[in-house]
Order: sequence, then C-alpha cells, then structure tokens
Amino acid sequence: MKHLSRMAAPHWLALYGALVAAWLGVYAMGAETSFATALRDICRLPVATVGPGGALAMWVIMSAAMMLPTALPAFATHDEIADSQGTGGGAWLVAGYVTVWLGFSGIAAAVQLGAARLGVIEGAGFGAALLVLAGAYQFSALKDACLSKCRQPLTFFMQHWTEGPWRMGLRLGATCLGCCWALMALGLIGGTMSLGFMALATLLMMLEKLTRGALVPGTIGLGCLVGAGYLIGGTI
Repeated sequence: MKHLSRMAAPHWLALYGALVAAWLGVYAMGAETSFATALRDICRLPVATVGPGGALAMWVIMSAAMMLPTALPAFATHDEIADSQGTGGGAWLVAGYVTVWLGFSGIAAAVQLGAARLGVIEGAGFGAALLVLAGAYQFSALKDACLSKCRQPLTFFMQHWTEGPWRMGLRLGATCLGCCWALMALGLIGGTMSLGFMALATLLMMLEKLTRGALVPGTIGLGCLVGAGYLIGGTI
C-alpha cells in the first residue's frame, strides 16, 4: 500500500497526465474533428511555414510521448529509495529530467527548421545520412556507457544520491539523452508526430533499457544501416 500511495503523488499524476495528453494529441490527428484537422495541418505543413513555435511544439509532444515511458522504471526506483529513507523529491527529479528534454526539443526544432530552409530535409541523402549516424551510434562507446546507466537505475541513484533530486534529474535526463538522441533524431525523416514511427521508436528504446547485452541495440543499429543502404541504392 505504501508503494501504491507513492504512485498517486502529485508528480506521478502530472506524469500520467503528460503521457496521456501527448499520445492523445498524436492519436487525435486521425480523428475527424476541427481540432484534429488543425493539428494535422500544423504537422503536415512545411516546417519552414510552421515556424519555430510550431516546430518546437511538435518536438515537445514527441519527446513527452516517447521518452517519459522509458523513464518510468527510473522514476519508480527513485521513489522506492526515497520511501526507504523517508525523503521525497520526486517532483524535482522529474522536473530536472524534463528540462533536459525540453532543451533537446529546442535544438531538434532548430535543426529541422535549418535543414528545411536549406532544402535538404526531403532528400534521400539527408535521410541516409541520419540513418548512418543513428546506426553507427548504436555501436559507440558513449551509447553503451549511457545505456548501461539507464539499465541500472538503482546503481545510478546510489552513486549520485547526495547530489539531490534536481541535479539527479538533470543527470538522468542527460544520460537518457546520450542513450536515445540519435534514434529520436530519426523523427526528422520518420515523420514528426507520426504515430507509427513514434510507437515503434518508443518500443525499441524501451526494449533497449529493459534488456541486457548488445543484441537489441546492435539489431537496431544494423536495421538503421540497412535502411541507409536502401535509400542510397534508390538514388543510384
């Protein structure tokens, strides 16, 4: 019962609300309502037409929908430790984590706008380059280091507990970013606000964190490289 009461804390309720709102926003694009039509128009217009605000909004929704589910085990682990010590701070942990991904959303929106204005975002070469980057990163030492921390939240928190929940949230967000940024960046070619891409990417990132060994990240990396080869082959 003690653990269940933790899951009803304000920061957990806010987290659930953000997840539901993000995924409902994506799902709503398929509905026949004025709101859904307006949302589809924003997401389907050329990004240069949407402008910085629209691009940022899309990436914030994507980040919330895709990354918060992958962080739930870490948030729950923090609350279990805090529970055993009679402390709190879960809201500050979540706030620090979200801050990092808001920063990523801003950078991703700026890159998307820049690429669109240069006229390269729709080209096969741009897509192939992103897939090669994402595929190669799956085999990098930095990816492996960040993923190992994401897979062991208990060890992570025990190492950094004295830093406090806000700084741990920032560190957790940075670690998660180091693990997932390349796959998230594929939204530039997979389609911002694409339900299919977001569901697949979320599933793959969760599998990476919930499994052990190099099989899942390696398979994802090979898949990206094969996709890049397909795009390159189509232009020859």
